[in-house]
Amino acid sequence: MSERPFHSRKPRFQRPHGKKQGRRDAQSWRPAHEIDTTILYGWHPVVEALRNNRRTIRRLLATENSLRRLQEELGAPLPLEPEMVRPDEINRLLEPDAVHQGLYAEADPLPSPSVDTLSGRRVVLALDQITDPHNVGAIVRTAAAFDVEAIITTARHSPAATGVLAKSASGGLEHVPFMIVKNLGDTLTALGERGFQRIGLDSEGDANIDELQLRLPLVLVLGSEGKGLRQRTRECCDAIGRLDMPGEIKSLNVSNAAAISLFAVTKAVSKTS
Repeated sequence: MSERPFHSRKPRFQRPHGKKQGRRDAQSWRPAHEIDTTILYGWHPVVEALRNNRRTIRRLLATENSLRRLQEELGAPLPLEPEMVRPDEINRLLEPDAVHQGLYAEADPLPSPSVDTLSGRRVVLALDQITDPHNVGAIVRTAAAFDVEAIITTARHSPAATGVLAKSASGGLEHVPFMIVKNLGDTLTALGERGFQRIGLDSEGDANIDELQLRLPLVLVLGSEGKGLRQRTRECCDAIGRLDMPGEIKSLNVSNAAAISLFAVTKAVSKTS
């Protein structure tokens, strides 16, 4: 399955009289089976998408200044003919206060891996109902930095790989594919049958994560803020690690916890591969 953007519509630069148009980015919570378009905006998300040979861009909108900068960065001609627009014309397509930096693109979702196609030579990340697109986007950016092979997330209770999430990922979406599954527990079970070590992260884990015996293939499972890992998710893990911190604050934002745990995990498995 692919990323989870929302239904596409033709951008409208003029609103029909007397009818208030909804903002595009507000629709990034459509079910996975309804997805057919990824919305990208901002400098890094759009530039990385244009550099990605696996990404098909359907439409590109750019302000005059951003187009000039884009041509200097990527050279001419660009992969497709951009439409030059005013900044407010992009504003109308996005949520209030969205920072688009004069660039907006509509693209096809990227191909997704499956349980059977994961190589297991790099760490895989699984997200258990983390719903904030800003947090997930930050996790995607970190995952790209640590060369994560794929991010597993569920069709429900997860933000779409589009819009706000893509902007927060700052281009990372082009480097870490999403694998959307119906049931995370079933997927973790299937990965276990294929030899994956399944390591959950929780504040009440069995041991500090850097004390666990880690090896590839491995999937690191992160739970939502507040609730943490669901019971069945915990039961599908081989071990539950925690992050021991010496300071007075003992809890971290999930995107910060992802960065620290990925550092520890990738360092550990590099010694065994």
